[in-house]
Amino acid sequence: MNAVRLAAIDGADRRGGWRPEIDTRMATLESPVASVLEPRRESLAAADRVTLAPDVHYPFHPSTGIVTDPAVIGAIAAWFDRETDADLTVVGRTDERIAFGRTASYLGYGSVLERFDADLVDVADGAVPRRNEYRAADGRSVALSVPDPLLDRPVIAVPTLRPSADGPVAGSMRALASLVNCTSDPTRAAIAATRAIDPELAVLDATIAYGSDPVAANLLASGPAPAVDAVSTSLLGREAGEDDALSALLDAHETSITVENPGEADLSSIRERLSGGQLPPSDDTHPAVSTAYRLYAAASGDAVPPQLEGR
Repeated sequence: MNAVRLAAIDGADRRGGWRPEIDTRMATLESPVASVLEPRRESLAAADRVTLAPDVHYPFHPSTGIVTDPAVIGAIAAWFDRETDADLTVVGRTDERIAFGRTASYLGYGSVLERFDADLVDVADGAVPRRNEYRAADGRSVALSVPDPLLDRPVIAVPTLRPSADGPVAGSMRALASLVNCTSDPTRAAIAATRAIDPELAVLDATIAYGSDPVAANLLASGPAPAVDAVSTSLLGREAGEDDALSALLDAHETSITVENPGEADLSSIRERLSGGQLPPSDDTHPAVSTAYRLYAAASGDAVPPQLEGR
């Protein structure tokens, strides 16, 4: 069934702004996370190991909506700790700008995950085993080198709600593609990576989303990765048919997408606030990012990331 389940988050305790206390955010997320994971309880509970793949590409503060909030990952880890015996691995990848371990440390992933004895793994590390896979994409066979933690156990993609640098939704498929080695173009890489990894589930972090500015969407969504990415695309005011990677993945599913919205999240309002938004220029730090992180650092005593030092 190609169903996407929504869960609204109570944003009343935000009082119009960001709350830096991660324990408060995790407590607020406990019920919504349980709601979006419940449809896959049986299969997730049967797994010995599960991999979470969040959108952790750079140490932008979670209040910007450009990275997955560690509180969402923490709430998911807490659910697994209560409801299953599965061991969790959270993956990311070092790129040419900054090491994944440093990014995760700045965002607070390490301190959250150590509560649940979950592993934090940099898939760019040469010690992580990989396998060569081949998948069809746009009529061609695409070669990929895929880390074992994305192949030998169920994978839950946990993207944030934002556009990509090129305009389409960032979403699950592009988050997964960023974790594999592939020399093909980005569209084919996203299609082939999603087909090779075949995630068990996608959980969209739209607690804070990003249009042209951060937006408190107060929403989680779960379901098959292509369906969740299609709903994300709609919330950004875009058409799924304009995204070649998403179109190819949706074409493989003959059933239409259904949206379950028991909490009656106001999707029209979210779409209105996010439509037409773009990411800030890649060669400059958006003022909202600088302001949010400096306020957070002042309140929490956390370090300021290197891209904000001297600004």
